[in-house]
Amino acid sequence: MDNPIKKRGGVRPGAGRPKSGPVLLPDLPTTNDPLVFLLALVNEPTADMRLRLNAAVAAMPYVHARAGDAGKKDAKQDAAKKASAGKFAPSHAPVRLVT
Repeated sequence: MDNPIKKRGGVRPGAGRPKSGPVLLPDLPTTNDPLVFLLALVNEPTADMRLRLNAAVAAMPYVHARAGDAGKKDAKQDAAKKASAGKFAPSHAPVRLVT
């Protein structure tokens, strides 16, 4: 008599999504600087959009500073300098006359 428990599942040959080969991008520079490579990849029109987006996100901290990098004290000093300029600038100290 056959075994009542049949084996199911598992890997079947030829099943699944077909494997694709590597995508070659010949216009990218050969460099040791990762920022140059990432920026070249971002500007490569033949590259996959997801790959370009990931490269842009990775290169962002090296190109642009975050808006919150300046501390609260620095922002307060900058605001005070702007407020004390122009019409509200402090006047000169009075000249002391010695007789």
